[in-house]
Amino acid sequence: MALNRLVKVENIDEQIARLQNQRKLEMQKHKAEERKIRDRRLYRRAALLESLLPDTITLTDEQFNTFLHKTVANNFGRDKLTQIIAEIETMNTPVSTGATPPNKTNSGTANPQTVARSGA
Repeated sequence: MALNRLVKVENIDEQIARLQNQRKLEMQKHKAEERKIRDRRLYRRAALLESLLPDTITLTDEQFNTFLHKTVANNFGRDKLTQIIAEIETMNTPVSTGATPPNKTNSGTANPQTVARSGA
């Protein structure tokens, strides 16, 4: 009887080790997938920036950092980001019955009148 219990304990220990390895592998796969998603996002955004401002390609990393701080990472840039996020949240808020959803443009471009009013 005691031998059977020892064998059961050993089997359980083996199962625990297998499950821990399986968990470790799944965590590695999850982290790898998150890295791929982040890398794709960074590549797309960098490509978008370079397509809109091709002169930034020739800048050094330090010059590019300075450019970003002076043009984007300032109060104006933060205010615009806050405004965009608020608009997104407004569009994602469920609409009550009978109300019409906010207008969305299919082209992804801003309304020229809105841009002119906002100063962008």
